[in-house]
Amino acid sequence: MTSEAALPRSPVAARTPLPVRRLEENVARAFRGKPETIRLAVVALLARGHVLIEDVPGVGKTTLAQALARSLGLDFQRIQFTSDLLPSDILGVSIWNQRREEFEFVPGPIFASIVLADEINRATPKTQSALLEAMSEGKVTVERRRFDLPDPFLVLATQNPHEYLGTFPLPESQLDRFEMHLRLGYPGRSEERSLLISGGIQGELERLPVVVPAEELRALQRQVPEVRLADKIADYVLGLAERTRQGEEFQLGISTRGALGLCRAAQAMALAEGRDFVVPDDVQRLAVPVLAHRVVLRRGAAGLDAARRAVEQLIAATPVPI
Repeated sequence: MTSEAALPRSPVAARTPLPVRRLEENVARAFRGKPETIRLAVVALLARGHVLIEDVPGVGKTTLAQALARSLGLDFQRIQFTSDLLPSDILGVSIWNQRREEFEFVPGPIFASIVLADEINRATPKTQSALLEAMSEGKVTVERRRFDLPDPFLVLATQNPHEYLGTFPLPESQLDRFEMHLRLGYPGRSEERSLLISGGIQGELERLPVVVPAEELRALQRQVPEVRLADKIADYVLGLAERTRQGEEFQLGISTRGALGLCRAAQAMALAEGRDFVVPDDVQRLAVPVLAHRVVLRRGAAGLDAARRAVEQLIAATPVPI
């Protein structure tokens, strides 16, 4: 494993975890009992990535998105995806302004810093594809005009794993745009008991203060590429990707975008941990949420659980750089 002494120091220093800690502690006031999930969501945000959360209704998917937006003081929009939702309902539309005698563009809900795409798999593929350019480039094209989206920009999408009627599974090209795929699970007994007694978290959510202003978040995001990624770590990530492309178990392996996403997330994790260099543990910790939704298995194996097990086995079988 790469030692700290062997790597040069950079402007990224131990001062950086302080705003990250403030953000995580503030989000945890409303989204309780899931510190690792909060850490992963913050890491995705630092890495300028997007998050897909797949879990049953009522376990806090919307709460997590709203708590992040409130803690950062960012604009928040929720889009309820349905089968009749149109791309223009997301991107916006031009309407005729009689006073000016010209068409005027009215931005859609995608023009927010944090966008909750709720039940994204209920929309048709045509509507789902409206997010591709936004998630890849931070821009949207409407009627041959290109518009910049806010900076920072995060899409947090949700889907329910046990509802298949009237749903459209996300294609691989859409899944590949998500930096991470998370599952929340039910809260622990003590946290759930506390929620029952208190009557919920809506009041706490509305009282959340801004603890990391947008400019401070942008400064953290600019520091992520400065985190040292040693050659051995890059080779480790590349080795993981190549094994998915060559292994008999995988029908579709990790794309170059996926490998880049894992490196970027590892840099963001190191920053959140107060280090200016990536260690193999960062890659191993992030491999399942970053890679599992990007692979397709052979031999009839399907579902996220099978993909997660395959990635876990991949990590166990791949030599760790020292």
